Amino acid sequence: MKTNKGFQLRKVCGENIIVATGVENIDFSSIIRLNESAAYLWEKVGKNDFTADEMANYLTEEYEVDMATAQKDATELAATWLEAGIIEA
Repeated sequence: MKTNKGFQLRKVCGENIIVATGVENIDFSSIIRLNESAAYLWEKVGKNDFTADEMANYLTEEYEVDMATAQKDATELAATWLEAGIIEA
């Protein structure tokens, strides 16, 4: 997977949100808000190719979470990001 061009993480009024940059990405019908762990993952994966397993490893390195839980959460988050169109498979 890889993050799509034109989406950046910003902190607005204390909230982590993904904002679209560039005319082709402007869609004001939804705002993508990330909790702290999702924002951490977004920053870790950056513009590099990544897998849900790598995301799970990042979670276990940063948070006190077991690998099974981290893998479940990372897989669900990746699916959510795919559906929102902010990453590509």
